[in-house]
Amino acid sequence: MLYSFFNTLIKGYLKYRNSRIQAMSSTPAQLQKDVFETLLSKLKQTQYGEDFGAKGVRSIADYKKRLPLTQYEALYPYVQKMMEGQEDQLYPGKVLWYAKSSGTTNDKSKFIPMTDDVLFENHVAGSWDAMSILYKNRPDTKVFDGKNLIMGGSLTQWSDNVIVGDVSAILLNRMPMVGRPFYTPDFETALMADWEEKIERMAQITSNERVVMFGGVPTWTLVLFKRILEITGKNHMREVWPEVKTYLHGGVGFEPYVNQFKQFLPGDDFDYYEVYNASEGYFAVQDRLGEKGMLLLLDNGIYYEFIPIEQMNDPNPDVLDITDVEVGKDYCIVISTLSGLWRYMPGDVVRFVSTMPYRIMVSGRTKHYINVFGEEVMVHNTDKAIRMACEILDAEVSDYMVAPVFMKDGDKGGHEWWVEFSKAPDNVNDFSKVLDESLRSVNSDYDAKRYKDLALVQLKLNVLPCGTFSNWLKHKGKLGGQSKIPRLSNDRTTAEQIVAFAQSKN
Repeated sequence: MLYSFFNTLIKGYLKYRNSRIQAMSSTPAQLQKDVFETLLSKLKQTQYGEDFGAKGVRSIADYKKRLPLTQYEALYPYVQKMMEGQEDQLYPGKVLWYAKSSGTTNDKSKFIPMTDDVLFENHVAGSWDAMSILYKNRPDTKVFDGKNLIMGGSLTQWSDNVIVGDVSAILLNRMPMVGRPFYTPDFETALMADWEEKIERMAQITSNERVVMFGGVPTWTLVLFKRILEITGKNHMREVWPEVKTYLHGGVGFEPYVNQFKQFLPGDDFDYYEVYNASEGYFAVQDRLGEKGMLLLLDNGIYYEFIPIEQMNDPNPDVLDITDVEVGKDYCIVISTLSGLWRYMPGDVVRFVSTMPYRIMVSGRTKHYINVFGEEVMVHNTDKAIRMACEILDAEVSDYMVAPVFMKDGDKGGHEWWVEFSKAPDNVNDFSKVLDESLRSVNSDYDAKRYKDLALVQLKLNVLPCGTFSNWLKHKGKLGGQSKIPRLSNDRTTAEQIVAFAQSKN
């Protein structure tokens, strides 16, 4: 009865809140201008703003002239000072919380300042916007008439005053007490660092709960589902949770998992929503059932700019405002946020599927990467891991490529490598093991997925004859110039072509 009362109450609030969503369609340019003015007032109070003459900025044009496009490496010295307790570096005041994410060249992880402003005006606001969309699309939705399953990360006490962790863990930790009864498992379990123990405890707890919605990275969600079915002896998850209706997913491409989820969650009355939520911000949420494209959230403390993908490596690229983008074109996204990221390029490539309203899909990354399982492995990670393994085992690699091994028929996922050695190691199996350990040491997300083989198994290494890659490029008419083997890929298309080519030459 209490849950039904709250669901009715919140349903009314979300109906009122939906006017915000409508404004994103009707007045997008004005919303972005208002966001910019708010951000500029914050920038002028910081050391970063002083370093780049922000006090002289009077317009968006001035802002683009004075403030450079940045990546994490350029902001890292400021972040480091912030984590040491210095105030007013990238954002006014002292920042005590940092979202941890992989994917930089200068360190194993990057630390994104999690200010109160970005927490509540972006991440929390984005979550409420998502709920507003859910209730609009399905007026009979009962998200707050049952339990919502959460798969949070973990937190670490970095210093006496600084806490770092996954953005999901920070959101859970700082959730008001009034909201906690709607979630499962208990927050102590949800924030556990040991994923093996966490999955077991979550399975034991949530298998007995009345779950109506869940969210999380597909990889870990599937691991949890398998364990719950082992415990309960049920055939699928809808026998365990008869009222479950909704899954919010994001962070990795969902298409490789669709068939697996349909086996776990049979029926046509189950909804999948994609969200674009990262450590840097809550950017977009799918607002139409069954159609690709996520509504760009334009009133949540982020000012957006876009670089045409073909100009990605230009020293002076055209940097477009929201009103200048075109449907069907790919852009590198540039953000300025309430966390103190100024003209920051997180590395994502987006494609607009509509401009009335502005809807996007994530079409890739600015660099080669593998993120099928949420591991966020970048080419600089694999380059460094190769170098470390070669140094340890006195080997030399001339070229390589990596593709995912998708989860199938109960088997776990992983990475498959194809390597050309110019100097082979004494034992290829030893090299494979050291390479896997090296990659774990330089990428915290891959390490988490590899923990005790819960989600990913040790990488598989294949040795190709020297010259295979160049001969394949020659066969394709692409040898020379800028043509090269894509070292990392989120699918197996190119890898299978090369393997077939190599086999035909044997």
